[in-house]
Amino acid sequence: MTYLDKECLFCKFVRKEIPCKIVFENSKVMAFLDINPAGKLSGHTLIIPKKHFAQLEEIEDSYLEEIIKTAKRLSKAIRKTSGAEGINLIQNNGKVAGQVIMHAHFHLIPRKHADGIRLNENRRNIKPLELTQTAKAIKENL
Repeated sequence: MTYLDKECLFCKFVRKEIPCKIVFENSKVMAFLDINPAGKLSGHTLIIPKKHFAQLEEIEDSYLEEIIKTAKRLSKAIRKTSGAEGINLIQNNGKVAGQVIMHAHFHLIPRKHADGIRLNENRRNIKPLELTQTAKAIKENL
């Protein structure tokens, strides 16, 4: 039996205590439609591990592998269903990053040109020295 959080909304979906519109499910993952979708195209889908992990870095590798395989499979189906020209795969990790439900999950958002969804704002130019220093620091923390 996998560990599920008693109070977590997504764990309640996994236990079938609360209904959701499931589009795919296997022993490790569940995918369902977002009730508050981004954009106007149909098909904004959430993929969750069926074991409770609050953050990305907590997810066991076998669950991550299944999430990515599911994302690949579903993105093809969502594009065909919605007529999307592209798909965003997004994972908000932590409240400051926009995570609302503290059960790690991945968004598949169908996109069309000029759909009004803005994800690429507040970018900055960065100097090569800062890139070098940052890359070095990240490598040291692996």
